[in-house]
Amino acid sequence: MRFFLKSLAALVVGVVLGLVLTWVTVWRGAGFGDDVTDGPWHTSLLAGSVQGGPYLRAGIAVHGLLALNRSETIYYSATTDSAGDRLTGNCVYRLTGRDPPTRWWSVTAYGADDFLIPNRNALYSVSQNSVLRGADGGFVITVSRDAAGRNQIASGDGAFSLSVRLYNPDPSVVADPVHVALPAIEKVSCR
Repeated sequence: MRFFLKSLAALVVGVVLGLVLTWVTVWRGAGFGDDVTDGPWHTSLLAGSVQGGPYLRAGIAVHGLLALNRSETIYYSATTDSAGDRLTGNCVYRLTGRDPPTRWWSVTAYGADDFLIPNRNALYSVSQNSVLRGADGGFVITVSRDAAGRNQIASGDGAFSLSVRLYNPDPSVVADPVHVALPAIEKVSCR
């Protein structure tokens, strides 16, 4: 009887530990050795491909609602600015850049719950079609809690992330996702 109880206890501990580690891996987005960075932006080389394993697929299902496959779209995310400081709604950020080599792109802010950040002006995203450009073709996007106009995205109050989507990216992006001309994220001020 004692052997049976010890075996049962070991089984229960193993199952609970396995479930906890799986939950942490999926919900916390633990790396799978396939992440690459381009400044503050990071992406998974396996996301949206048939080589992505079950944990990566589960993580994308939880965090990347309605994500397309890699042949159609490459997703980059940033949780820090270009200096490495965590993105927070207490600060104002300036994104500067030019059109990346893709058919269409967008920049969107997401709250800590992976959903769009509620705001009274409905400023969730800026895209290739909506961005105002300077005379040199470059753009400046402001991300702040008080976003109120064109080229602005609302950040909410707490921690947030930014996502860049590159739809139908140029073959150079697919071949070398580490050296894509993505926007710089500069902290302008904090409250």
